[in-house]
Amino acid sequence: MNYYFRCIDCGKEYDGNELEYVCPKCSSAQKRMEPTKGVLEVLFDYKKLRKPVLPLKDLSLLPPLKVGPTPLYKDTRLAEGLGFKNLYIKDDTGLPTGSYKDRASSFVVAKARELRKNVIVCASTGNAATALSGMCASVGLNCVIFVPSSAPAAKLTQIAIYGANLIPIKGTYDDAFELSLAATREFGWYNRNTAYNPFTIEGKKSAALEIFDQLGSKAPDKVFIPTGDGVILAGIYKGFKDLKEIGLIDKIPQLIAVQAEGSAVITGFYNSLILSLSKDGGAVAHGSSFDRLTMSSPRADCHTIADSICVSAPRNASWAVKILKETKGRCVTVTDDEILSAMKRLGSLTGIFAEPAAAASAAGFFKIAEELDPKERIVLLITGNGLKDIPAAQQTIRTISPIEPDIKELRKIFK
Repeated sequence: MNYYFRCIDCGKEYDGNELEYVCPKCSSAQKRMEPTKGVLEVLFDYKKLRKPVLPLKDLSLLPPLKVGPTPLYKDTRLAEGLGFKNLYIKDDTGLPTGSYKDRASSFVVAKARELRKNVIVCASTGNAATALSGMCASVGLNCVIFVPSSAPAAKLTQIAIYGANLIPIKGTYDDAFELSLAATREFGWYNRNTAYNPFTIEGKKSAALEIFDQLGSKAPDKVFIPTGDGVILAGIYKGFKDLKEIGLIDKIPQLIAVQAEGSAVITGFYNSLILSLSKDGGAVAHGSSFDRLTMSSPRADCHTIADSICVSAPRNASWAVKILKETKGRCVTVTDDEILSAMKRLGSLTGIFAEPAAAASAAGFFKIAEELDPKERIVLLITGNGLKDIPAAQQTIRTISPIEPDIKELRKIFK
């Protein structure tokens, strides 16, 4: 399959075999702890395509673990009282390692096999690492994983069970990211990091293609997306963009980036961009005020119960804010209390157990539901299983003390 790259910053195009990670021109100005410069978008000769494709020579290179399609539920109970007749839940909690990150990791492992790479490295808050570890285990590849030592114990356990080389870091996800880049240069390992390896976005776009199929070859009007680095946002955008370029849909849905209030860096970038564009005449181009915004310093005090979207220096910030501008999207910030409330509401009304970051999309929907058109087709992405963070879930529930096995004791409870 012929494909090529285009830098999302300078617009320069490269042959698909010419580069491995990022645009050399733009990345030459890269500094530590800043959004990645020179992120590459994978593009095709769309005039020759009749359906979306993946940039892979042989699909048999994909790991045997089945990654999708995942269910798209048309919800009634969650929307009860809100008047929404076309609310859908895209449930990725049942993927092989329990998160959306299986989509990217599966494809990167396939690409590594195509390129004859023996070791894959990545930095992660937990889910990307568990996904990569599981996919590598299924095909016998080695992987080296850098994660903050503060990652939930369940995720660290998953990584270890899959046999990965797990390296906990005394620091943040951003520290782990920088170390993974240094390790890539030092040892020549193949790097899986999103907003660095362009093929991760190609894996993440699969959810958009599934949604299109599951809606009867139609696109939704809005998609709510949990957002940290902005890479799932880019994946959903890329899937719908491919569909639009081929002529299967007329427009890309409005994308709603939902961020935790304690880690809303992309939200800050986007709001600043909109303000600047109102002064600059609306242009989003290389050399505009946009680029000066993405040079902003990372936020040093990021904190949220939703560890999967807790990022101080969002690596895909540049592309994410451009995507939001193009799709007339918006950012919604939610508090940890709103996230926990959404976890409980989602579980008790739909039977879907989401981890905090995954429940953020539902929290964002609840927060702005009154502003939305109830006739629109709206999709909530639920990106990770709640079993990955039991301590967080325990904050949302109340349990009774053990009782004697006596009907009298039971009567006291239900009286």
